[in-house]
Amino acid sequence: MKKLITWLGVSLLSVFLLAACGEDKKATDTAPTGDEPLKVVSSFTIITDMAREIGGDLVEVYNLVPTGTDPHEYEPLPDDIKAATNADVLFYNGLNLEGGKHGWFFKMMDTVNQKEENIFSLTERVEPLYLSGEDGREEEINPHAFISPTVGIKMAEDMRDILVKKHPEKSDEIQKRGDEYVERLKEIEKDYADRINDIPENKRTLVTSERAFQYMAKEYGLKEAFIWEIDTEENGSPTQIKELVEFIKANEVPVLFVESNVDARPMETVANETGVRIAEKKIYSDEIGQPGDEVDTYVKYLKYNIDLIHDEMSK
Repeated sequence: MKKLITWLGVSLLSVFLLAACGEDKKATDTAPTGDEPLKVVSSFTIITDMAREIGGDLVEVYNLVPTGTDPHEYEPLPDDIKAATNADVLFYNGLNLEGGKHGWFFKMMDTVNQKEENIFSLTERVEPLYLSGEDGREEEINPHAFISPTVGIKMAEDMRDILVKKHPEKSDEIQKRGDEYVERLKEIEKDYADRINDIPENKRTLVTSERAFQYMAKEYGLKEAFIWEIDTEENGSPTQIKELVEFIKANEVPVLFVESNVDARPMETVANETGVRIAEKKIYSDEIGQPGDEVDTYVKYLKYNIDLIHDEMSK
């Protein structure tokens, strides 16, 4: 009920913002000309960073879900409504990260009357992987595809091509920046393959709190284990911890990883029960850090994770 009231309040406020925007609303009707930057809205930090890398000064990027906030059930703020109203392009992850077609992102799109031709998912070319339901059936899409650099390449290529079309007067510059960025990601993709192959085969089991690394594990041949499948109200239950403890005792697990955005206590319990150590540094899953942090870009995020995985699992 509280969320419904909050959403209704934001929706009503948006009516006044739509009226107040006046001339700014024209930004959704025409592409920018000359040196005017393309107004881009992105759903969370990783996509925001991609847009800034590919667009540079040719885009003005507004991020919706900030670092440290759950992207699955976000509640848009008045500034978000205004930015979405005036946007030339809006990027979202898809794969249900933003709650799907009935989630907060598309409710906001309906509220601001954004045109469908301005709204783009960056995972249209990604084959979804699924989480298991209570009866063992695969029923919910895992949204964390971007953890794999292979997926990141597809997302960056699609973003580049969209920005080129949306800003035709600056298409050559955007194409060049986008090509260079994709090449950087391809180098990282090769590094992932090489460094994971360097880990002894009997140590290639990645244990994390949430099952966020499913795409990356499948792509590079890692066995995966976890306490819970996706962030819910029940994370780290006794049953979940018991099942992981039993798995670890039956397999040669070299190290346990805790994500930067989760409570470490459930994994600490697992470590105490099994005697397997927790990695010295946190691993990143749902987000990048604040500007100036060690992991404040998607490229740094990917490099940091593979360095950590290789070094800890090779010990």
